Amino acid sequence: MKIAIVCFPTFGGSGVVATELGLAFADKGHEIHFVTYQQPVRLAQLNKNVFFHEVQVPDYPLFNHQPYDLALSSKLVNVIRKHQIDVLHVHYAIPNAYAAYMAKTMLKDEGYHIPIITTLHGTDVSLVGSHPFYKPAVAFSINHSDCVTAVSHSLKNMTYDMFDIQRSIEVIPNFIDASKYEKNKTKPCKRHLVALPEERILTHVSNFRKVKRIPDVIRIFEKVSQEVPSKLVMVGDGPEKLKAKKLVDKLGLSDKVHFLGNSSEIDRILCWTDLFLLPSEIESFGLSALEAMANKCAVVSSNAGGLPEVNQNGTTGFLNDIGDIEGMAASAIHILEDEDRLKEFKDRAQEHSFKFDIKVILPLYEAIYDKAYRQARVNQKL
Repeated sequence: MKIAIVCFPTFGGSGVVATELGLAFADKGHEIHFVTYQQPVRLAQLNKNVFFHEVQVPDYPLFNHQPYDLALSSKLVNVIRKHQIDVLHVHYAIPNAYAAYMAKTMLKDEGYHIPIITTLHGTDVSLVGSHPFYKPAVAFSINHSDCVTAVSHSLKNMTYDMFDIQRSIEVIPNFIDASKYEKNKTKPCKRHLVALPEERILTHVSNFRKVKRIPDVIRIFEKVSQEVPSKLVMVGDGPEKLKAKKLVDKLGLSDKVHFLGNSSEIDRILCWTDLFLLPSEIESFGLSALEAMANKCAVVSSNAGGLPEVNQNGTTGFLNDIGDIEGMAASAIHILEDEDRLKEFKDRAQEHSFKFDIKVILPLYEAIYDKAYRQARVNQKL
């Protein structure tokens, strides 16, 4: 099958999932075409089954903001025509699903029926999509997709609550590649670069937006470090990073907190980690938490969105109410203060994460692709 994938090529969860999914299908012999404005960060190198098509937006003085959705829809038409694409899978509703619908409409006039699968990842619904300017377009794009998936039951329910959706949405969770983490066991983990042997390591990975509640991460760590010798590793970049550094300085934690910026080697960082902190206000799934669990990290998180579907309270870590800094700190201390207890949480976290192995999830997407493709062929004959 020839599959075109549209995503944002960033460090965010939707881009990571889209890229890893495409690469997994390529390994099975499918022809994969990524269509976006730059090569995705997890697309280290192309192979005989993987192709990248850059969307270029001409710079016209007439526009204050260049119309990416128009450029994307036109690029999709060209790629689908030239490579005879069977299925178009778009990640994120705006503008990707909207541009996909425009491309489908243009191709339909030529007798070419391309099925669209739209995967909702979270902020395309909860933040961007909920804005009055975009809400009608989001609802339209979802209702006019051939198949729609959401990465958690929480996100599915939120979508129905916020929009007038007239179609079914199937839940297909995010995933990890369990075989990769089994291989990581043989790689050296240079923990000494971050902390002393007697210190615990806490880690947070995100895009440093307000919804991630970065100040909460730092204040939780402040309380933990008063009870348990520890270091905090902050991975990522974004608008809240400078404020976070200022807060660290204000609290006198500069010698205990490391800011590493964006990284394409998250697993090498997580191999150091004992506990992963994710106190987010909104989290449609919590892919960063799942990746941490796969690396044998216990998790202390908020109970926001889809996180309870990933982090099992009392088993892989703990869930606390959003903004409950005291509670999250107490949960973290409970896990970290006892060596045997910490090991039990870490072992259970990894064991549970393997239930989200790509080998389990990939057949669910294969079934969706096959269903959409077959229906498109029927429509083409009508």
